[in-house]
Amino acid sequence: MKTAQYVAITILASLSIFTIHSQTYAQSSIFSSTEQKQWVGKPAPAFKLQDQNAKWHELKQYKGKWVVLYFYPKDNSPGCTQEANEFKSLYPQFIRNNAVVLGVSLDDVQSHQKFSEKLGLNFPILADENHQLANELGIVRNLGIVKIAKRETFLIDPQGIVTYYYSSVNTQTHAGQVLADIQKFAQK
Repeated sequence: MKTAQYVAITILASLSIFTIHSQTYAQSSIFSSTEQKQWVGKPAPAFKLQDQNAKWHELKQYKGKWVVLYFYPKDNSPGCTQEANEFKSLYPQFIRNNAVVLGVSLDDVQSHQKFSEKLGLNFPILADENHQLANELGIVRNLGIVKIAKRETFLIDPQGIVTYYYSSVNTQTHAGQVLADIQKFAQK
């Protein structure tokens, strides 16, 4: 019995350390030395995807606006729900700062529709069920036979250039961090 308790405590301690490290890393801002992907400073990939209402969205329709393209693993999972609610609560401020938020996962339109209705989302969530955009950006993760998008975000400037890449995301603070970064970039 004591060996099982020791193993459980060791596993919990390891997970706690990992979580603390991940959250510390996730809170880094555009003005720190966070690792960047190869496409930062380059044009964002063109896309054409449907949202939860089967309406088509293309990057070119957002020219002149900041685009927050945030990827999440799965509709209705706890972290994805929390992150979507954070973007929902701050969405009016994103609009005031000339920005649009587009959530993206590999789930289909019907799944997005249920997720959006359940949370009362006020922004589009796009269905990349063929993995085209996620593959192009290199953020598909294989979990056995299931594929998901990694929880990563791309900030695209009003000219369509990827300005920043968030490789580590804290679902509790990410939306606020992205909003603050847009405000800082807009002042430059």
